[in-house]
This record gives sequence, structure tokens and C-alpha cells, in this order.
Amino acid sequence: MSFVEVEHPRPHVALVTLNRPERMNAMAFDVMIPFKETLEQISRDNDIRAVVLTGAGPGFCSGADQKSAGKIPHIDGLTAPTIALRSMEMLDDALGALRAMHQPVIAAVNGAAIGGGLCLALACDIRIAGSSAYFRAAGINNGLTASELGLSFLLPRAVGTSHAAEMMLTGWDVSAEEAARIGLVSRSVPDDDLLTEAYRIGMRIAELSRPGIELTKRTLWSGIQASNLDAHIQAEGMGQLYVRLLTDNFQEATAARAEGRPPNFSDSR
Repeated sequence: MSFVEVEHPRPHVALVTLNRPERMNAMAFDVMIPFKETLEQISRDNDIRAVVLTGAGPGFCSGADQKSAGKIPHIDGLTAPTIALRSMEMLDDALGALRAMHQPVIAAVNGAAIGGGLCLALACDIRIAGSSAYFRAAGINNGLTASELGLSFLLPRAVGTSHAAEMMLTGWDVSAEEAARIGLVSRSVPDDDLLTEAYRIGMRIAELSRPGIELTKRTLWSGIQASNLDAHIQAEGMGQLYVRLLTDNFQEATAARAEGRPPNFSDSR
């Protein structure tokens, strides 16, 4: 079974679906490595002018897989700290592949976009949400930082510093309606209309100048990255790894969730 599916629902529009619904399309390496490879293949397909990204089942992407991260390639002989660095690099590269595509990418957020799933949506060029979608900067709920995969760089640029700080410092859910109000998504539509609306945007893009669209995408991202995202994302990754490796917070959050109780982080005092 492929964890990443590609369809062509409209002329010149590709639909990429994260296809691990039993895990709410969590970002295991078995998903994200073929995801990156798929994006690179589509980017080289000159018949494709726009890409729609969504998730199978009731969720868009639930972020880190807390049960099984999947197999990490090319780590023979490495110690845990280096494996952690390579792992973060692979996820950074997968999201970077979205920004690097020749085609604009439209995130059709069909349910939960949690943690890395929120970051995944932010790496797309356009975001629309189904009415059942919700967004959560989940790292802080797991006793880690909320800053990962470009979130503390991109989220303030999308919604402003106060909304970004509230999301990242509380870990509270943001509904599709609220996401549209604060500018996290362009609009919220009924769930049944989500893909139709995404295809409508993609087909409009396909009507326009190819170099005009490609250069517009490039300059939009270069403007967003004027403060140097690549350097910033390294700082995010180091902070996340610091807390992940030097505390038991993530294990406690996972156990608390399984036991239906609030987590008790030993470093919260």
C-alpha cells in the first residue's frame, strides 16, 4: 500500500493525498520520504501546472507519529544524537520540497492539521480549509517547543505575531472559521466542497502564464524568507532536539494521552 497517492482530477492539476488514514496521515519516515520523492517528480512534470495536497480520511496530517516513526534510511553506525539531526533534516527537506516546486501548491485541509501537519500546510502556497478542519501548534502540549519545521518563522508572517504567539504558547485548537478570520487560510468551505474549491483555484492557475506563475511563486517565497528561513529553521531544530533529548517530556505526554490524564512535565516547575 502506497502512503502517498497521486491523481489527476482536472487537466493540468495533480492531487497528492497522504494516505495513512489509520494514523491520521502522521509524518512517519515511511510517509515523508516517498512524499518528498513524489513532489520532486511532479515538479519535473511539465504537464502539471498546479498541485492540491490533502489527507486521506478525516485528517490532513497529525504531525509526528508517536507510535512508530518508521524506518530512517542511511543511519548505520550513527549514534542517537546524530540520528536525531538526520531525522530533522529529512523532515525539513520534505517541507522544503513543497516550497521548491515549480507549481503552486494548494493545501486542502480536510481535518486535523496538528504540529508538523500545521507546518506542512504553512509550507504550501495557498491554504483552504474544510469546515471540520482545525489547526494546533502541538509541540508545546508535548513538553517540547512549539517551534519546528519553520513554524515560528512562517506562522507570524501568516497571521501576525499575537495570533501566532497565542497558538504556539497555548497549544489550543484553531477552528476552520477562526483560521479564515485570522488569515491562516484563505477561506473555509463546507467539507463536501473542499476539493472542488481547490481544483477551481488550480485550474485558474493553469490558465495563466507559466513563467509568470513560477516567478510569482519564487518572489513570494523570497519575500517571506527575507530574514533567512534556512538559518532560522536550523535554530528551531536545535531547540526542539535539545528539549526532546534532554527531558522525558515527550514520553510523559504520550503516556498521559494514552491514560487520559493531563501530562505532568518534570521541568514545568
